[in-house]
Amino acid sequence: MTTHQDFPVRRALISVSDKSKLVEFAKKLELLGIEIVSTGGTATHLLSHGIKVLPVSDVTGFPEILDGRVKTLHPAIHGGILADLGLAGTRETLDTHKIAAIGLVVANLYPFEEAVEKKAADVEAMIEEIDIGGSALLRASAKNHACVTVVTDPGDYDVVLEELSGEARTTTLATRRRLAAKAFARTAAYDSAIATWFSSATGENPPSTFFLTGKLRQSLRYGENPHQNAAVYESPARKGPSLVRAELVQGKELSYNNLTDADSAFELISEFPVSQPAIAIIKHANPCGTATGASVIEAYRKAFACDTVSAFGGIVASNQPLDEEAAREFLKIFTEVVIAPSASEEAKRAFAAKPNVRLLLTGGLLPRENRAPYVRALSGGFLVQDADAMALDEASLRTVSKREPTPEERANMLFAWRVAKHVKSNAIVFAKDGAAVGVGAGQMSRVDSARIAVWKAEESARAAGKAPRELLAGTAVASDAFFPFPDAMLVAADAGATAVIHPGGSIRDDKVLAAADERGLAMVVTGVRHFRH
Repeated sequence: MTTHQDFPVRRALISVSDKSKLVEFAKKLELLGIEIVSTGGTATHLLSHGIKVLPVSDVTGFPEILDGRVKTLHPAIHGGILADLGLAGTRETLDTHKIAAIGLVVANLYPFEEAVEKKAADVEAMIEEIDIGGSALLRASAKNHACVTVVTDPGDYDVVLEELSGEARTTTLATRRRLAAKAFARTAAYDSAIATWFSSATGENPPSTFFLTGKLRQSLRYGENPHQNAAVYESPARKGPSLVRAELVQGKELSYNNLTDADSAFELISEFPVSQPAIAIIKHANPCGTATGASVIEAYRKAFACDTVSAFGGIVASNQPLDEEAAREFLKIFTEVVIAPSASEEAKRAFAAKPNVRLLLTGGLLPRENRAPYVRALSGGFLVQDADAMALDEASLRTVSKREPTPEERANMLFAWRVAKHVKSNAIVFAKDGAAVGVGAGQMSRVDSARIAVWKAEESARAAGKAPRELLAGTAVASDAFFPFPDAMLVAADAGATAVIHPGGSIRDDKVLAAADERGLAMVVTGVRHFRH
């Protein structure tokens, strides 16, 4: 039976693709009197920096073959790694077969995930990116962590060196266990990436097994409620601007609810081209204001006017960089989080006057391609679906009403539709002049969403000293799904809407259309639904 004795490290095997910090690490191993065994490119790299290396072929008595596919898969290597030095007779076995124990294994794998981004369609090239020997080294070392220290991350070099520098010339069992867990996590994520790519390459859709892997980015204070634990994980397969990788310039730690709202804001603002200044204000995962304008400030003021009450304590997202003037405008009311691609130094100084405001800089907008699938937990499993990244094809829009929409109505329709996609179902959005003016979200009936949107718009109009009818007159209304009955559409028409955009597809489309024609409404159908639960 294994005894938990710490054995001094006398030999290390190093085989890495990530060579950051490697030379300094290997030099310190040399100073500690640890013999270094290495392979291929790693050995060449170390030798070029004057570090003494024992080639793997000298240990195995066998050359690397098959273009490097086989080099460490040999009893002289794996026997040295898997030797349980706490078992009686192990040392005699090693001596009989002239195998030296390997107490430290430093290995990371061919960068398969990076290769997927660059050449996923090239099957032969991708096959060559699959690491075999490295995975075997990590698994063997992690299994025998009672005797072997396994290192997969250059970030752990300093800790390992500090412990090896002690009188015992070894690491603690606690450290070895932690690093072993990290190694198994790495091989699991690596195999998941390979399996996911293979399923895609073979056309398996949906895949027979779905893998969800992520690297811990941050532990959160709690989840949606204080009694729930929560954490943020980064998906290694998703590159480009993202909320998870955004720079938190200032402000206290983001909460679970901050992050869900901020992600909703980032998704919505990314619907707008960078050539058109746009602002989205989110509260409890729903837009309470969205607008475009000639400037960021103009867009913000129009968005804020949609619902000045709900905007308090909300999330503000801009699709353009922020200057000092915009920052000061945002800070006129309490705002939890501000999101933008970037901010000037003057803007950062303005935000610094309100240190509790979180400022998140994303470096860009969310790319439409390569968006992560949506995953939702179920009792006993989970749901997976593609991200709703479909952009509206304006050429496919079909006018079904007797009256064609005017250019202004068409522009209002398109804006309302873009916002409705990001409103919880049942979703109703009124829009006019590049701004949402009334939003109804998450109701059990569509007609109630329409009534709430009208009520919210009327309240905002009164607060601004305007006549409600004047604000809603000439608006376009968007519905995320078809109108099952004319009632919700008629609520919009009674409030002043003159144009309607919805997916169509109800068995009562003809009755809804007849009611629209009777009221003189322009109606366009998209053929695409955007439920958001």
